[in-house]
Amino acid sequence: MSAYEIIDHSYDVVVVGAGGAGLRATLGMTAAGLRTACVTKVFPTRSHTVAAQGGIGAALGNMAEDSWQWHMYDTVKGSDWLGDQDAIEYMCREAVPSVLELEHFGVPFSRTEDGLIYQRPFGGHMRNFGEAPVQRACAAADRTGHAILHTLYQQSLRHDAEFFVEFFALDLIMDAEGVCRGVVAWNLDDGTIHRFNAHLTVLATGGYGRAWFSCTSAHTCTGDGNGMAARAGIPLQDHEFVQFHPTGVYGAGVLITEGARGEGGYLTNSEGERFMERYAPTAKDLASRDVVSRAMTVEIREGRGVGAGGDHIMLHLEHLGPDLLMQRLPGITETAKIFAGVDATRQPIPVLPTVHYNMGGIPTNHMSEVLRPTADDPDAVQPGLMAIGECACASVHGANRLGTNSLLDIVVFGRAAAIKAREDIAPGHPPKPLPADAAEPSLARLDRLRHAGGDLSTACIRDYMQRTMQTDAAVFRTAKTLTEGVAKITDIAASLDRVKVTDSSLIWNSDLVETLELENLLACAKATVVSAEARRESRGAHAHEDFPERDDETWMKHSLAWFGDDGKVTLTYRPVHAWTLTDEIDYIAPKKRVY
Repeated sequence: MSAYEIIDHSYDVVVVGAGGAGLRATLGMTAAGLRTACVTKVFPTRSHTVAAQGGIGAALGNMAEDSWQWHMYDTVKGSDWLGDQDAIEYMCREAVPSVLELEHFGVPFSRTEDGLIYQRPFGGHMRNFGEAPVQRACAAADRTGHAILHTLYQQSLRHDAEFFVEFFALDLIMDAEGVCRGVVAWNLDDGTIHRFNAHLTVLATGGYGRAWFSCTSAHTCTGDGNGMAARAGIPLQDHEFVQFHPTGVYGAGVLITEGARGEGGYLTNSEGERFMERYAPTAKDLASRDVVSRAMTVEIREGRGVGAGGDHIMLHLEHLGPDLLMQRLPGITETAKIFAGVDATRQPIPVLPTVHYNMGGIPTNHMSEVLRPTADDPDAVQPGLMAIGECACASVHGANRLGTNSLLDIVVFGRAAAIKAREDIAPGHPPKPLPADAAEPSLARLDRLRHAGGDLSTACIRDYMQRTMQTDAAVFRTAKTLTEGVAKITDIAASLDRVKVTDSSLIWNSDLVETLELENLLACAKATVVSAEARRESRGAHAHEDFPERDDETWMKHSLAWFGDDGKVTLTYRPVHAWTLTDEIDYIAPKKRVY
């Protein structure tokens, strides 16, 4: 520790991450009078929430009759019955007040002629318990995440939240009693190390999409919170469930929102056929994302892909007309021009399923408290720690997330974290002092990587990991590919001992940052392939060709991936919550999932 300059801070709460989830929690906690630090590795408005396009789901009923019970049914069905129904009820019921709060905060939603929040149809969102599509996605054109993120940041500044920008969170601080006491972070600007001591630590670090070669995620989406939790002895839940978005721009992976199909866009194969009518007769192009992604992949596999290589599908928007595209999908029109080189008002856009979202993460309950399950108590709470957003697993998305429920997740559970913190923490009472050596394990790890002198570059190891995940943890999986994936990822993770970091400085050292991120990504990748190899069924986004049916009797349970000191992953399981919070809706029993 003597080799590093260490600066100590004391707060009621420290939030790690300044995307939509972190900002909503920070805003709620500062508004409640709690002294809150928000630690973020990028400037808040650069967080990946800015890339969310199509909308935020809430049963406002502005365009047609709707109810949160219908929204809950769609979410449970979308999750392929792996979602916890108490948490799903909470999210769908609280969606309406949460979105209205966003409106009052100043989110510039698109409007109907009557001045109400505009809502568009979205995949998997239906009326009357699956009868027909409904308009439920509250949209700000096709830049909804951008609008929400900027508004929440402005509101956080209004309430005097304290931001520590371009600080890289290294590890959680855990005391001898197993209580989370804060976080250790590295200030990239001046090289100092900071220990944040707090009653409560909230992880809001986003997903780990960059474990794959082709994804819609920003390069900052490296599973940092997941890696921190795994090193602290907390399991990672349901990591085998990874969503492929049907419409990434072919060759670039950049997202084309589902809202494009919500506005009337449709997919065709090489024969010009609108093939989704064969796979989902009712919802068609607005079926759930895993259904559409698999349908596209089947079309390509069976020789009906488009292009010289027969390796992609076409998305048609040209029939909607320039006026509607400019009004409702201006960002998409621009994206198509830049990344596909096509004029979406006149030509179809080449698209391909691309890694988009991680359903699994750090296990939590519906009030965002992190769980550390035991044999006697599968819902045991980890003291001093919360997790929200894509790094967390509440589990409201189960085996497959419905479109618009990601923005909803970050807002509802960021808000829930603030509500719970307000109940549990009395402002003005400082946390007890940290032990003098509280940062020692984290600094030892930092020092080891900082001075690593092996023969493999970070980029080389990362590329091997990403290509392995792209091949062996893809849209369709087999026992062979998953077994090979486990062996390869285990070897790749072990090769981190051979990494070479060329820059040993502590100021703006991107080489060291990317190596720390790679260690987090490798933990996420190992949890994913090991959990996937063990799950002998197909459910939601986990499509196992050797076990093509869902097996509720054996596999209606959450996987938990635990990391030993040797890096080996051990699996245990915990039950799915088969109850609701109120008598306003009954438990939704499992049935075959069709659209």
